[in-house]
Amino acid sequence: MTTHPDLRLTQYASGGGCACKVPPGELERVLSGLTPAAADDLLVGVENGDDGAVVRLESSDGGPGRAVVLTADFFTPVVDDPYDWGRIAAANALSDVYAMGGEPLVAVNLLAWPRDRIPFDLAAEVLRGGADVAAAAGCHLAGGHSIDDPEPKYGLAVTGIADPERLLRNDAGTAGVPLTLTKPLGLGVLNNRHKATGEVFPEAVEVMTTLNRDAARAALAAGATCATDVTGFGLLGHLYKLCRASGVSAVLDAAAVPYLEAARPSYAAGHVPGGSRRNLDWVRPHVDAAVPEDELVLLADAQTSGGLLVAGEVPGYPVVGELVPAGASTITVR
Repeated sequence: MTTHPDLRLTQYASGGGCACKVPPGELERVLSGLTPAAADDLLVGVENGDDGAVVRLESSDGGPGRAVVLTADFFTPVVDDPYDWGRIAAANALSDVYAMGGEPLVAVNLLAWPRDRIPFDLAAEVLRGGADVAAAAGCHLAGGHSIDDPEPKYGLAVTGIADPERLLRNDAGTAGVPLTLTKPLGLGVLNNRHKATGEVFPEAVEVMTTLNRDAARAALAAGATCATDVTGFGLLGHLYKLCRASGVSAVLDAAAVPYLEAARPSYAAGHVPGGSRRNLDWVRPHVDAAVPEDELVLLADAQTSGGLLVAGEVPGYPVVGELVPAGASTITVR
């Protein structure tokens, strides 16, 4: 392909990665006006803002059968390298299926491209990155949809398969269960620094392109029934949604939460996505914190292709807190 070493994809986007999500408070106000679909075979819908929709398929022998998991996810460039952006966006979209306890089966591309501003051959690199990650996941990538758009965007619509009796849901948490986090935080901060300075953080790219497949399988093997992935609403935001859906509270041990090595220095240098502060503003009324404000911002940092937050202990991953009976505050940070 023709290279464009001086072209920086992140400079063509107002946001970056999952940090460009619609703020959670605004999104919930819009969704509150919709009437949720109701059907016996719709196992997971829009009610609790879970990671994907789940529909039960009929079994010919009267058994539990299978369930179809459906999701879609796309965003603006989070890194300048088009191939890496494609890989990150694909891993992030596939994560929603893993977060429901499913295995991705087939996906289609979602591509928006400013053809008059960015050479179209770079779009081929984005698609190549997405295809390589889908192949690594054992997921067919078959076609898709593209539009001419002032801002570049890429992602996947994914269909997966799951056991309807062994789903991971965000409304299945119970008090007394530990909380496990399967990837370190700090991705939003580092992506913000990358966009501002052009510095490349290979460790962050490695984390964002790592599939949540192994973590999801380990969670299911450990008997977990409740999980979500940590993306644009940050750890605090996704934990709050899980607690609210499950009717429990949580205690979060800030010192136990892992971070990428460059995250804290980057935060100290002022690299914070606007989405991270909006996340904290949204959850603050539900948080009782005994840690400094800076720590709370990092805990609310808008992640892209982050890890799973599992209600249960998953071997090989750090325990960062526990679910407790519902109390005055939804999340206590100590």
